[in-house]
Amino acid sequence: MNALDDVIESFSRLPGIGKKSAARIAHYLLKSDRSISERLARDVSVLHDRIRMCDICGSYTEDAVCEICRDSGRDRHTLCIVEQPQDVQTIEAVREYRGLFHVLGGVIAPLEGVGPDQLRLSSLVSRIQEEQIQEVILATNPTVEGDTTALYIQKILRNVSVTVTRLASGLPVGGDLEYADRLTLARSFRGRSGF
Repeated sequence: MNALDDVIESFSRLPGIGKKSAARIAHYLLKSDRSISERLARDVSVLHDRIRMCDICGSYTEDAVCEICRDSGRDRHTLCIVEQPQDVQTIEAVREYRGLFHVLGGVIAPLEGVGPDQLRLSSLVSRIQEEQIQEVILATNPTVEGDTTALYIQKILRNVSVTVTRLASGLPVGGDLEYADRLTLARSFRGRSGF
């Protein structure tokens, strides 16, 4: 195995990158100016040193408190609960939501040994009470684990004075009924609304 094979192997370990994509990236780097590879190596090497979890919401940040939690222009009465820090970036990219976030750090997955105690749930309840949150939006993924986690959160918030909502799920815009799977179609009917 030579240096090129090593780089291809390393890239192929990343999620969503197979051997062919890893090889394309490695060959691109070889053909490109050396400064591109050096910058990539430098940026990756300092990632763990510079990025940390926000002390309040659990999202990625370079500071103790992230930009979203510091922003006084955000709706401080609405809290969107997500599974992972990258979910915050996904929702922020839509530019529709202006409230705060709370990152769980995963989902309840008993088969993988992840229970409620491994998630950031105790800080969630105290945060809701201390910050006088009025609405909690459950934005976990529409998977068995995501739904289980959402139901668990709904249960623990039953005695807290807060409105709990869940992101709608169903057919995507531009989708075709003919190609929708049964679960998606069933969710679409259950979550239907007037217009």
